[in-house]
Amino acid sequence: MAGFRAGAARSCITPELGCHICGYFRDRLAEDIHDDLHAKALVLENDDTSIAIVVCDLIALARTDVQAVKEHAERSTGISRQNIFVSCTHTHYGPATIGALGTPRDDGYMETAARRIGDSVKLAQNRLQHAEVGVAATSCPGETFNRRWHMRDGSVQMNPGFQNPDALRTAGPTDPELLVLAVRGRTGQPIALLANYALHYVGGPAHSSISADYFGYFDRALQRMAGRDFVGIMANGCCGDINNVDASQPEPETPHPYFQEERVGNVVAATAYGAWQGLRAWQYNNAPALGAATETMTFRRRQSSEHEVAQARALLAGQESNWADESAPGFKDRVYAREALYVAEEPLERAMPIMAVRVGDLGLVGLPGEIFVEYGLQVKDGSPFAHTMTVELANDFVGYCPTGNALGEGSYETRLARTSKAAPGTEAAMVGASLDALRRVAA
Repeated sequence: MAGFRAGAARSCITPELGCHICGYFRDRLAEDIHDDLHAKALVLENDDTSIAIVVCDLIALARTDVQAVKEHAERSTGISRQNIFVSCTHTHYGPATIGALGTPRDDGYMETAARRIGDSVKLAQNRLQHAEVGVAATSCPGETFNRRWHMRDGSVQMNPGFQNPDALRTAGPTDPELLVLAVRGRTGQPIALLANYALHYVGGPAHSSISADYFGYFDRALQRMAGRDFVGIMANGCCGDINNVDASQPEPETPHPYFQEERVGNVVAATAYGAWQGLRAWQYNNAPALGAATETMTFRRRQSSEHEVAQARALLAGQESNWADESAPGFKDRVYAREALYVAEEPLERAMPIMAVRVGDLGLVGLPGEIFVEYGLQVKDGSPFAHTMTVELANDFVGYCPTGNALGEGSYETRLARTSKAAPGTEAAMVGASLDALRRVAA
């Protein structure tokens, strides 16, 4: 089969009822399934290179689990694990693939998750056909807001409440760009649409139901608009300090528990669909160049003092049976004390992958955490590509990665925990490694 080929597929990764759900301070057990979770894979091939891009409806995946996914996919497809890119959407309504705050890792779910995710790559490979791709850039500014605010008392607070008179101004920018990689067969039928947008999960009041959040609605809305069955993929942009809450306005109505997830999915899908349908330049006869490259950077965590560790131990002394009692005073302090002890046991430094992928004049780079939007803006500004997707929660997980300024300002994203431990200097190091990876794959 000479020429450029593409295939896409979904693998269902919905957990069983009763699984632990990650994303809150307290543990939750799944009581219902609102919509299925999927691993969505896009495989692209030309005569000498095969790459796979996989996006999972999960909160995060640790590096060891990503390696297991890649190993399984490589065995079943022959695609080198070095060319397999894996990221997560960060839904807070999925299984506990990591241990975080008050929630333990769900080991039962993880026993089979890697194989099911890896299967998506094989399924996509099975569907390879002659194809062409197009890249479009548009903007969707109305759904993305910086959630950190400078307060009247001089502090910085996450989500200060709607129209809080003490909230003066946002503490950072947004990235409203919506990038689209459209993939279609030679007769014009859609194969996949890969989008990239910097917006945290949206969420809602149905705390114990499994849901892919707005990422699932995005996929379903695209298919309705096209009137065709294909794979709609949303790869989360750098949005560690971004969400869908416009605190400057009154609280919006929520007619049903999934109203905001559905509304946002529809809005973003409509914007992406418009950009896709406006494409006039498709790459087929001149097959797009494909490639992948990984830079390994040293991730350094923050280090608690001996006094801080001793304080954490003292706070938890005698609390083994009720440390997670949400109704008891000091619940969050006990959670963070426990987190500080976990972090203190981790290596001070470790290797971390920064992976870049090339599809023609589109560059895609994966950053392995909840990355502040400023990182993504810097990477896009310095990228050698005409268009660059910055994808967070990719190929590893090191928690929140705030800017140097934000670390000094404080608030939720900076408080020490397994999900927030990046040391000062992470911003420059990660942006630099991302640009190095993009330059390598562009060469």
